[in-house]
Amino acid sequence: MRHKLFVVIWAFLTIFGCKPSNKAQTGQITQGISGFITELKGNQMPMKGAPENKPRPVSVTLLVYEPTNLSQVQRVETSALYTAINTRKVASVLSDSTGAYSVALPPGTYSLFVQQGKFFFANSFDSQNNIQLVTVEANKVTPFNITINSGATY
Repeated sequence: MRHKLFVVIWAFLTIFGCKPSNKAQTGQITQGISGFITELKGNQMPMKGAPENKPRPVSVTLLVYEPTNLSQVQRVETSALYTAINTRKVASVLSDSTGAYSVALPPGTYSLFVQQGKFFFANSFDSQNNIQLVTVEANKVTPFNITINSGATY
């Protein structure tokens, strides 16, 4: 009887213990930021009978800078693209083919940019013109997703 019970438990653990997770792996980090980077391209105007355009995951370089203000960058007109960032780069990480990334960081506030060829992309800023801020708290992983929409039209 014990042998049969052992076999059943072993089979159960083998089948369900090896099931892949649907969640993004944050690796071994216990403090920093983690999320997904996707890209949205093309016409985003809703059209009758047309399928909805959905963001697609991309493998790109995410750059982490000290908090950066619009006055500290060279901007391409009024777009979300920048040609120069005049603050200190703290870290960089490459997102995987599913767009997932994670980067360990000390507690603090950071600005995030995505490398797009010779440009840097960031499409949000606060009321003081600080670009794409994220705050890392001690012993926490802050979720932060980015959608690159510089190739989309609305």
